[in-house]
Order: sequence, then structure tokens, then C-alpha cells
Amino acid sequence: MIEEFIQKLEAEFEDLQPGKLKPESNFREAFEWNSINALILIALIKTEYNVSINAEDIQKSKTVNDIFGIVKSRM
Repeated sequence: MIEEFIQKLEAEFEDLQPGKLKPESNFREAFEWNSINALILIALIKTEYNVSINAEDIQKSKTVNDIFGIVKSRM
């Protein structure tokens, strides 16, 4: 299931090369991280998974797996 999550991230963010992002990847270092991209991530998760996350959730997370864990826990 995390593989599907990563594919959605790669499709949403043009800066991400397909196949480069891994569960242990620090998502803030994988591409240019800014407040716009944070909003895009929040919207993507809400649309695809019907789960609400906020800026604090993102700040507490380092890796793709961390974010995915929050999403999974709220599904």
C-alpha cells in the first residue's frame, strides 16, 4: 500500500523522478519543499484517502513512511 502512496506522490509533484522516492526517504530533501507543496500534500491526502492532516503532522514527519503512517492511522 505504501508503494501506491509513493506513486501518487510522484504523480502529484513534478520534481520527483518516478522510482526515486522510497519509504525511508526524507520527503523534504527529495524535492524543493515549501509551503505550497505542503498544501498540495494535504490536499492530495484529503482527496485520495479522505484523511485530514495538518502542518504540525508534516513538521513531525521526516520520512515518506512517517506521513503514510499518519494517513493509515486515520483511515
